[in-house]
Amino acid sequence: MASSNARGTTNSFGNTEINWDKLDKTKFYVVGAGLFTGVTVALYPVSVVKTRMQVATRDTVERNAFSVVKGLLKSDGIPGLYKGFGTVITGAIPARIIFLTTLETTKVAAFKMLEPFALSETTQAAIANGVAGMTSSLFSQAVFVPIDVISQKLMVQGYSGHTQYSGGLDVVRKVLRADGIRGLYRGFGLSVMTYSPSSAVWWASYGSSQRFIWRALGHSVEHEEGTPSLPKIVLVQATGGIIAGATASCITTPLDTIKTRLQVMGHEKRTSVKQVVRDLVSEDGWKGLYRGLGPRFFSMSAWGTSMILAYEYLKRLCAKDD
Repeated sequence: MASSNARGTTNSFGNTEINWDKLDKTKFYVVGAGLFTGVTVALYPVSVVKTRMQVATRDTVERNAFSVVKGLLKSDGIPGLYKGFGTVITGAIPARIIFLTTLETTKVAAFKMLEPFALSETTQAAIANGVAGMTSSLFSQAVFVPIDVISQKLMVQGYSGHTQYSGGLDVVRKVLRADGIRGLYRGFGLSVMTYSPSSAVWWASYGSSQRFIWRALGHSVEHEEGTPSLPKIVLVQATGGIIAGATASCITTPLDTIKTRLQVMGHEKRTSVKQVVRDLVSEDGWKGLYRGLGPRFFSMSAWGTSMILAYEYLKRLCAKDD
């Protein structure tokens, strides 16, 4: 999402952005829940494919994205591409409320704190967006991690020797029986290490790339041109989303692969991060750490771009009348 400048800063970027204090919060949360559910429906199958690729063993026949999709459609039809979807949607609403509220409020505070340092707009945007992205991710992991554990177990059930479940509640019961509440937070440390830097890199890349693109297009403090057209704003935001997704996925895929493997393993197969790395390297060499990079790259770029366009549209839709 476009970063909100401190209120005292006046430039053409401000004409493309809507500050947190200018939003109708009730409308924002209600409409946002429906909007992001739609985006999740469209992109969820990519997460299922990525997760299955990351947990595949050496003996698994389906080792690439195409064969995973083919296998799922053959065994379960279209519903196979949406394993664990109900759990994700249920948990995503409170998690996103926490994430987006923390993101926007932290971002505004960060911009104000950076004002005395007289940094360039691109640097200021990268730092403020990065800090906000990392902070919001840290706060939302308390909800995201259990949802991740449950949904990923459902995504890979019956695949490569993994346990079968009758649904999300069945996963919760079995995990609690085997490991207690900590079982639902398996991989929490790695999730924080994966998603917080990933979120920081994503939002920093998005904020700074937008500034860079606007400057290249002649919209800067030195070349004031008023408010850009809506199509131009959307194009710049979409390009920023693609750049951010590509950057974040390349940097954080190894941690995501390790985290996913730890979270889907049954209690009878307890293992360590070191052992997971050894297994991946012995099976595929160091490229094993980048299993699922293609789907993750596509997912983060497509999800990021779709999410940011939906989010910016949501902000325009929920802006209070002056």
